[in-house]
Amino acid sequence: MTAVLAAHRGMAMEWRERDGVRWLGAELPRATVAFSTRIGGVSAPPFDQLNLGILTDDRSAAVTENRHRLAAALDLRAENVLMGMQVHGAEVVAHETAQDPSPYAQPGTELTESDGHATRTVGLAPMVLVADCLPVALAGPGGVAMLHCGWRGLAAGIVERGAAAVSASGAAIGPGIGQCCYEVGPEVLEAFADLGEGIAEEPMLDLAEVARRQLRAAGIEEIESAGLCTKCNPELFYSHRRDGARSGRQAGFIWMEGG
Repeated sequence: MTAVLAAHRGMAMEWRERDGVRWLGAELPRATVAFSTRIGGVSAPPFDQLNLGILTDDRSAAVTENRHRLAAALDLRAENVLMGMQVHGAEVVAHETAQDPSPYAQPGTELTESDGHATRTVGLAPMVLVADCLPVALAGPGGVAMLHCGWRGLAAGIVERGAAAVSASGAAIGPGIGQCCYEVGPEVLEAFADLGEGIAEEPMLDLAEVARRQLRAAGIEEIESAGLCTKCNPELFYSHRRDGARSGRQAGFIWMEGG
């Protein structure tokens, strides 16, 4: 299955599928990006199918199987996937080696608080979990990074930190809650007032446009965007705003070519 989605500067994302696992793929300079969907796993309703979040009411065994299935479909070693405890902050951790033990391959392993991961090591794959927040991938001469971008992280400067960590020249914004469904309070709108007009039709915030403007401010012109709302597409994505505690988690991955 292949379908071209929204893009900038003539680039595009494509649907890809292997062994029943479906994801949205993108290419950045010397790097590959994958944004997972809920299709292709073993979790039972309401977490059907490819739930990657262990901090849900899903069965741990199902989440573990889902994570390994997805890694295999992406030709990644599960032990080489990098992740942290996401706290809606702006911390970006640089990794030279795989985490030991692997919190991705062994769900329940203790995690370090961080909402972004960067590496220049071929074979390692930074990853973040999402269920409405944006997964944002970055690539540049300094390596690759994946960021968990909710409004708090964006307001705290996670895009600037992630871009600086890898001297980013390209970025890909994955599926997240769209302006159509993201009603916020005045304090959230105020946090991004310096970005100018066009990021909101009060009280609806365009989170992807916030990220895009911050990426450009960081000097990145090569930007792809999925343009897909997680809340509006229940057949493809988990959404916390739509499903609350019954929501699973999808993910964003990036890795350098050659590994």
